[in-house]
Amino acid sequence: MHKDGQKKEAILRNSGFQTILASLLCIIIGLLIGYIVLLIINPGGAGKAIVAIIKNFLYYPSSAAAMKYFGTTLVKASALLMCSLSVLFAYKVGLFNIGAAGQYVVGAGACLYFSLNLGMPWYVCLIAGVMMAALAGGISGALKAYFNVNEVISCIMLNWIGLYCVNMLLSQVKEQSTPYTKSLTSTNKSALLPSLGLSKLFSDNEFVTIGVILAVAMAAIVWVVLEKTKFGYELKATGMNKQAAKYCGMREKRNLILTMMISGGLAGFGAGIFYLTGIEQWMVQQTSVPAMGFNGIAAAFLGGLHPIGTIFSSYFIQHITSGGTYVDKTMYCTQISDLISAFIIYLCGFVLFFRIWLNRLLDKRDEKQASKERKGGEA
Repeated sequence: MHKDGQKKEAILRNSGFQTILASLLCIIIGLLIGYIVLLIINPGGAGKAIVAIIKNFLYYPSSAAAMKYFGTTLVKASALLMCSLSVLFAYKVGLFNIGAAGQYVVGAGACLYFSLNLGMPWYVCLIAGVMMAALAGGISGALKAYFNVNEVISCIMLNWIGLYCVNMLLSQVKEQSTPYTKSLTSTNKSALLPSLGLSKLFSDNEFVTIGVILAVAMAAIVWVVLEKTKFGYELKATGMNKQAAKYCGMREKRNLILTMMISGGLAGFGAGIFYLTGIEQWMVQQTSVPAMGFNGIAAAFLGGLHPIGTIFSSYFIQHITSGGTYVDKTMYCTQISDLISAFIIYLCGFVLFFRIWLNRLLDKRDEKQASKERKGGEA
């Protein structure tokens, strides 16, 4: 019995377990608050609306339709995963990359321009997207390293610069009758990512490509780089104390720039594996940065800032975001799912406090147990 108690104690004190438990509590409380908001707006359809958000593709009674839209959710979640890894990578090195959204935009612009205007194959387009997004991230990194410009400010400015530059660039490959870029399927099929060969499983959903596998593999690579390599250690050391890293002989300016370049490249990779599926066309008249990059912040923190955790948190965020499209539009707007996501992320700010509270509770329990044992020994 004593050994069982020690095992339970070890599990409860494990930081990974505490993070998972805290994230699950955030999800439950966030959904509950979302349900209360739905009740306030219109109590008549609140139950059906929250169920629709949670079910997402399971909303369809046909298994074929459900699997088709499940595939679409996977594709979008893959892009979101890359954006969350972008935020996570920078955060691990002490930087807050709020520019993942703008780097995602730059990556999308490069991918689509190389595919639609230059007729390049998918791998060239993907590399172009990664390189251009990395360059966008590197600008913020250089400003931080050499001029101590706060990366949040520079990233926000570059988000809008990137958006309007991409709009102008892609206006060269716009359809004549619509504000959208030309379709990859009809313009350059060689730019489409190879299929996973699971079209039958996903009911002929041609958008499920190798991008899904590449995104998961990238999460594993990021974990290895950050936790198992000298390079990752140097980057994290630079983020924790730039002056100490410099004193130890590390090239702190280079590390800051490299961090932001890698972070930007990850966001650009996400744009590539999304737009090179042909699932969506870029609207050259849009005046807002796509939400994918900002949702990446949510997924990163919900996943406990762990590369493997972000795989599951990215899917969850995309799952409820897509589920919001199935609510009754006569009663609620589809953005209600974004509101629920926001509640969950705000609650994630209390993960640290939850872990401190849990450890204090366990410490008090141990003290009481030790006190009982001492009294028993004295008797």
